[in-house]
Amino acid sequence: MEFLKDKWVWIKSILIPVILGGIVALLISGFMDYNDLNKPPLSPPGFIFGIVWTVLYILMGVSYGILASKDLVDKSINTIYYLQLFVNLLWPIAFFIFKWRLFAFIWLLILIILVIKMIIDFYKKNKLSAYLQIPYLLWCIFAAYLNLGVYLLNK
Repeated sequence: MEFLKDKWVWIKSILIPVILGGIVALLISGFMDYNDLNKPPLSPPGFIFGIVWTVLYILMGVSYGILASKDLVDKSINTIYYLQLFVNLLWPIAFFIFKWRLFAFIWLLILIILVIKMIIDFYKKNKLSAYLQIPYLLWCIFAAYLNLGVYLLNK
């Protein structure tokens, strides 16, 4: 029975961010104006974002799954994990649906702070679960650069 318990922990841990990210992607799909925007240097083609976010959501789930499968999740871990996920999921709505580019940039800075806090908290419980979040942090920093560039180039 322990295997089944762990199996469901892993499935739930990975599917929650992937499914929520997919729902947000569907919500914003009719509002995507990325190809029409003036973009800063190093801006990737639009199709890259879906691939990268899917990988990052899977890593997020694996990272949380490591903690959950080892019974290392507590109230503080749940709070930071789900708070950063919530903030993450609201960013594309602000950026694409409402076109609040400056607000979205500030929102991303908040997300970066939350992700750093999450990495620190995860590190205290399990180093691998923290290390798996480094690509997410780096991508959020890159996204902040892109967001600010879009804001400045499309005022």
